[in-house]
Amino acid sequence: MASFDPTAQRIVPEPTVIGPDEVESLHTWGFRDTRFVARPDGVVVLEGSRYELSGQELPDLLPWAQKTFHPDFAPDNLFLPEGPPRIPAPRRNPAFSEELRKGFAEDQLCEDDEVRLRHGHGHTQEEMYAIKYGRLARVPDLVVYPTRDEQVEQLVEAALRHGVVLIPYGGGTNVTDALRCPTGEERTIVSVDMTRMNRVRWIDPVDQTACIEAGAIGRHINQVLARHGYTIGHEPDSVEFSTLGGWVATHASGMKKNRYGNIEDIVLDVRVVTPQGVLERLATTAPRESVGAADTRRWVFGSEGCLGIVTSAIVKVFPLPEAQVYGSLVFPDFESGTRFLYELERAGDVPASVRLVDNMQFQLSQMLKPRATGAKKLKSAVEKLFVTKVKGFDVEKMSACTLVYEGTRDEVAAQQKRTHAIARKYGGIAGGAENGKRGYALTFGIAYLRDWVMNHYLIAESFETSVPWRQVADLCEGVKQRLREEHAKRGLPGSPYITCRITQLYESGVAVYFYFAFYFKGVPGDPSEIYSEIERAARDEVLRRGGSLSHHHGIGKIRREFVPRIASAGTRRIARRVKEAVDPSNVFAAGNQLYAPEDGSA
Repeated sequence: MASFDPTAQRIVPEPTVIGPDEVESLHTWGFRDTRFVARPDGVVVLEGSRYELSGQELPDLLPWAQKTFHPDFAPDNLFLPEGPPRIPAPRRNPAFSEELRKGFAEDQLCEDDEVRLRHGHGHTQEEMYAIKYGRLARVPDLVVYPTRDEQVEQLVEAALRHGVVLIPYGGGTNVTDALRCPTGEERTIVSVDMTRMNRVRWIDPVDQTACIEAGAIGRHINQVLARHGYTIGHEPDSVEFSTLGGWVATHASGMKKNRYGNIEDIVLDVRVVTPQGVLERLATTAPRESVGAADTRRWVFGSEGCLGIVTSAIVKVFPLPEAQVYGSLVFPDFESGTRFLYELERAGDVPASVRLVDNMQFQLSQMLKPRATGAKKLKSAVEKLFVTKVKGFDVEKMSACTLVYEGTRDEVAAQQKRTHAIARKYGGIAGGAENGKRGYALTFGIAYLRDWVMNHYLIAESFETSVPWRQVADLCEGVKQRLREEHAKRGLPGSPYITCRITQLYESGVAVYFYFAFYFKGVPGDPSEIYSEIERAARDEVLRRGGSLSHHHGIGKIRREFVPRIASAGTRRIARRVKEAVDPSNVFAAGNQLYAPEDGSA
């Protein structure tokens, strides 16, 4: 236990240096050196070396995909992009560019076509399909990389003077069309890439706070804080590539929120540059205040780049846990696992991360296991025999729960004991720490799957919601059934892949992720648009069955049409008035969520 020493000096970490091995792909998810490939012999491999799954042979994945999706899913059945899409020429504003050159270096201004394209999209399936097999009608005309607060202020002031649009850009990981440029925008569009403002400016060991610039990427924040014995505790699925500013702007949630909280629990203060001036605290950041609209966070959480640019935030930090232990449980079915989660939440002191997958997602995780040999192969066979024969679990119904415990050794031991006792009441059996660690790590590896399967005529996407406890089962089954009906109604080939998992627990309910995919070879029309139609139907079903419009992804443009179903006319009117007051010239014209025109014209 640390002793109280109010004289302890703030820590000023060294600037973050991005290594040559951290180059990200301009056209697909993640790092440039990592991708799934299917060899001619049918074995799938994740190329690269940065993940536990990397380089491992996955002999079961392709046969399972052929059985689950379509028998023609094969290594030589390819739907490859013909080349980079045609990129619109930049619409220049010479006076604006000339003013910028007075305060920015040449390498901070970029008109490269591929860079502009990358800054014009996130990672929805529509965007990924468009850049592979079609085109984006509008992309940013210029990408600017500020390195300090003053440059962001200069940029906003210049945009106001010269009639230029600004769209903030962090890691580019959003899945809501939030970065897509409005096609009817005639003004010059500038993407403001914040990733050169990536410093942890200071860490206060007494107050356990830190000041971090908005462009800092999650993996770098974790590395810098860990070197000094701390963690921010915020780990969204995109933590490797998303930024602090993006977390604030989308009202993000992380996998370990049970211990550390969501982004609104972690952020104590935020600095934002708007067309009306800088929003910042002029006094010391306090642990809590009752100051109404003077609390900048209320303006900024979930604003999705429509009110200004986040430049930095003061956040809580936590000492690195004394113990970090992984675990896993297997349940006879998803319903039993859900009842376990309910009692676990009611018991309190929940493990840092608790995630329950349904049977279809459990099957996929099993197919992503590397080829087992020797003792590992024998151990796997014995485990399967015990679960299916001794315990009587049906392989077509069983579900799995992965757990991460963090805290003192005593806290972790107590959580483990309580968790396993509750699990036994619902037929759960321990699956081991190795499977828990592997399940947690798979979050990062399987993110690369979607780009691979799209090259084999399979289009896939995820979407999330939150829902009260009493409606969890009804919502999960209702949405799955709606997806099956929509797939059948269109006469699509093969079988749809429909699955869900519970990812976050609350006293009043849970967050649920759905995954949907279908085989599209030979389908008339645009498969991406067909997918979007089905996803909109699924979102309609989510709302009909009591789910939220979004839990942590945000609204962006992709869910904008549903806003009238979750927000009253008065709410929408006030949101637009806020936008008009803060940004009357519509400099931040991304056109996302409630800040967009009611007719959706942005």
